[in-house]
Amino acid sequence: MVGADEQDEIDVDVDRWTRLARAVLETEQRRGELTLTFVDRHEIAELNAEHLGKPGPTDVLSFPLDDDEATPPPRGVPVLLGDVVVCPAVAAEQAATHAGTLDDELALLVVHGVLHVLGHDHAEPDEAATMRTRELDLLQQHHWSGPAPAGFRQEQT
Repeated sequence: MVGADEQDEIDVDVDRWTRLARAVLETEQRRGELTLTFVDRHEIAELNAEHLGKPGPTDVLSFPLDDDEATPPPRGVPVLLGDVVVCPAVAAEQAATHAGTLDDELALLVVHGVLHVLGHDHAEPDEAATMRTRELDLLQQHHWSGPAPAGFRQEQT
C-alpha cells in the first residue's frame, strides 16, 4: 500500500486513509499493491478528461490493473490492484450535500475507490445496490466502528 498527498489545499492524513484502504482490502480478502493518491482539482480534471472523456474535476477516480483473479500472477510476482485518486478539494465542496462531513466524505471516497479497483461498479441498479451496501458495511466496520451517523448519505442530494 502506497499513499501520497500531491496537493496542498486540504490537510490530509495520508496514513489514516491508507490504513482504511488496507482494512478494506483485508476485509475483502484481497492482496496486492494499491496506490492511494490525493491530488488537486487541476490534476483530477486532467485525469478525468484523459481517461473518462469528461470535463472538469471529480471527487474520486479508480484505475484497476490486474483484474483477472482467475489467473493469478506467477509466484513472487506482486498483484498490482490499481490506483485510487481522490481530490480533497472536491470532497470538501460536496461533503455537506453528500456524506455530511469532510471526514466521512473522504472515508466514503476511499472505500468507494477501492471497491471500484476490486471490480465493483454502479452502472446498473442492482450493481449500485450491492456496492452501496458493501460501502456502508465497510465504513461501519473500519471508519465509525459502529452505525453510520445521522446525516450520512451515500447519494448526493
